Amino acid sequence: MIVQGKIVDIQNKRIFKGEVVVENDKILEVREANHTIENYILPGFVDAHIHIESSMLMPSEFAKIAVIHGTVATISDPHEIANVLGVKGVDFMIENGKKVPLKFNFGAPSCVPATSFESAGAIIDAEDIKLMMENPDIKYLAEMMNYPGVLFDDEEVLKKIQHAKNNNKPIDGHAPGLIGDDITKYISAGISTDHECFTYDEALEKLQKGMKVIIREGSAAKNFEALIDLLSEHFENMMFCSDDKHPDDLLLGHINQLCERAVAKGIDVFKVLQAACVNPVKHYNLEVGLLQKEDFADFIVVDNLKKFNVLETYINGELVAKNGKSFVKSVDFEVLNNFNTNKKKISDFEFYSSSEKINVIEVLDGELVTNKIEADSLIVDGNLVSNTETDVLKMTVVNRYQNSEPAIAFIKNFGLKEGAIASSVGHDSHNIIAVGISDEMICKAVNLIIENRGGVCAVNASKEKIVPLPVAGIMSDKPAKEIGKAYAELDKMAKEMGSTLKAPYMSLSFMALLVIPSLKLSDKGLFDGNSFKFTSLEIK
Repeated sequence: MIVQGKIVDIQNKRIFKGEVVVENDKILEVREANHTIENYILPGFVDAHIHIESSMLMPSEFAKIAVIHGTVATISDPHEIANVLGVKGVDFMIENGKKVPLKFNFGAPSCVPATSFESAGAIIDAEDIKLMMENPDIKYLAEMMNYPGVLFDDEEVLKKIQHAKNNNKPIDGHAPGLIGDDITKYISAGISTDHECFTYDEALEKLQKGMKVIIREGSAAKNFEALIDLLSEHFENMMFCSDDKHPDDLLLGHINQLCERAVAKGIDVFKVLQAACVNPVKHYNLEVGLLQKEDFADFIVVDNLKKFNVLETYINGELVAKNGKSFVKSVDFEVLNNFNTNKKKISDFEFYSSSEKINVIEVLDGELVTNKIEADSLIVDGNLVSNTETDVLKMTVVNRYQNSEPAIAFIKNFGLKEGAIASSVGHDSHNIIAVGISDEMICKAVNLIIENRGGVCAVNASKEKIVPLPVAGIMSDKPAKEIGKAYAELDKMAKEMGSTLKAPYMSLSFMALLVIPSLKLSDKGLFDGNSFKFTSLEIK
């Protein structure tokens, strides 16, 4: 097979008319050739850090859409399903991913559960990590979210890191806001990347201290604008990722969108493509081609180097997408689940108090970090209730692995004026998380999730809508276009009920993510991410 076009030689920073000669799954030759084809041939895009589960799609269904956008590989952290099903869940993702052409490169989740302050469905300890690191299908140790464990020399954490080192596999970081001596120690432990930077100065310090910084632009966390100005100077040590990408967003685009935005800012196209295509392959030692002789034939054809409209995607010499049509086929798989809680009563969500002030989680749109603020209580018959006038709404996290009392907190900036929304995608342990204007609506939404053994939903006085997620309670068994459309309708309903957030469900899913400050809620209670301990809802 011969593919002709303008060859984009990223590593030598040159573009020339030529052709790629492919035999079986490898590139036999990349040579100059005289022709009139104006399209460009370049290495495929790589998402340098993503949780496939957050797309609500199986890997095989994710692949079907990602290849349309020129993605040929991902660095995939199966942390979400691991928190639900443990090593069995990781194996499930790997085996499903092997059935399609896209090159999923799965890591061993380093923090399952993410903390001891929440209830998860499984535990992955240092001995499990040792065995996983010896598995050739495991490419790296996934994000070390327990940065306090690194800083305070926790024995179990250091063992996990050592097992990765013993197998010469990279170690991913997760250290939002960590600077100074703390980040120096964190890096010295052998942790080589971070995708959690949310300020220019933080990312610059990490780069200067030898870390590789991954610019994240997902459905909820959007750090592109804050960090992109670093790329021109630090392009050899930066990458792009989505981290968490909801299905409706994935239908619109992937890493190709970040390339378009970066080039539009005047950044040299070779530097942009180095971050998007080359750096992940080299950092993680991937079996992904870079348009060189004897490489795997993984490359894409685009119509220009500004918009990056993808015309063709090749993986291992196979044409997997052309002109917006994917040739990746759906595959059969077993549906695994782990839902073991009974339906709740309205009274389960009541919180009796006489406190005039409460601690409130303030959501920041487009960020995973939150603020800790104070607000006036609204008490009816002794029960703390939602206040739609001040937009301080009641929220809950419900343990989905066993029957227990729901945890209660209050949250600002969701904006709901009616009903409630709920989800069993609640990072990291994936308990049920809900927010609403009344205990009745919250209960209704939570029970809808329980009835379906997982999903995302919206309810109000007149209707209810749910996208079921039967696979581990976090993924659909349906095709991407079907789930993307259903999710978009659900997102619309949440916004019609008053939510002003760009991605209300994605934001909701992170309100139980304790390892990111400042204030979050687990199934065990309100948690202060700065002091790393539980705190009181009531201000005495």
